[in-house]
Amino acid sequence: MEWTGPGVVLSTRKHGETDTILEVMTAKHGRHLGLVRGGRSRKKQPLLQPGNELHLTWRARLADHLGVFAAEAVNLRSGDVMSTAFALHAVQHVAALLRLLPERDAHPRLFSALSVVLDHLDRFDIAGPLLVRFELLLLNELGFGLDLETCAATGRTDDLAYVSPKSGRAVNRDAGQPYHDRLLPLPGFLVEGQRQPGSEISYEDVKSGLALTGFFLDRDIQSPAMTGIADVRERVLNALEREYRANYPWSFG
Repeated sequence: MEWTGPGVVLSTRKHGETDTILEVMTAKHGRHLGLVRGGRSRKKQPLLQPGNELHLTWRARLADHLGVFAAEAVNLRSGDVMSTAFALHAVQHVAALLRLLPERDAHPRLFSALSVVLDHLDRFDIAGPLLVRFELLLLNELGFGLDLETCAATGRTDDLAYVSPKSGRAVNRDAGQPYHDRLLPLPGFLVEGQRQPGSEISYEDVKSGLALTGFFLDRDIQSPAMTGIADVRERVLNALEREYRANYPWSFG
């Protein structure tokens, strides 16, 4: 058995004296593990850092075997990943989220979205909103997608301001106002035609977006891994808040 293609490093762990078990996200083969012989060597260690994109060849005698990876550098992002606490925690967060997927299930849209998030880690004001969108896509890929296009009560597409915690559908501001304390806020950057990532999106908007996606992840995903995800999410938010306070104090009114 053999395949070749791009993959993004999610994690590594030691195996024996010199080898490494590599966990990657690929476009056609989903989240995939394999052995890298000599992966702990000085030559290979810099390649096998979280966030790096590699050209991979995987070989195994049988399809269900762990297999062996051969890896070459494509896009080494590890410098950006290590540059800030936010970037480091963000990579850990998306990796933890992807572990909610069954191994080797193809999710090409998530692979593309992962690459977009990682390519913008040097811009927290863009990467933060992209993380929210990544979680929305993950929910959709897992079969728990939200409907943020039209109002659940009126069918209107304008001035969408809330999300129903029961149905996961958007609600117009006027229709939702009498029940606003029971509804989840819908940040404007998630509404078509409103603000997009990078255009003066406040920390509170990003925080509300992650609270929205976090609510449905906690409610719908029955996995012990969710405890660890909540911990990493808290570190992402704390690091993101520090970046916003240092660079965009207006974001806090």
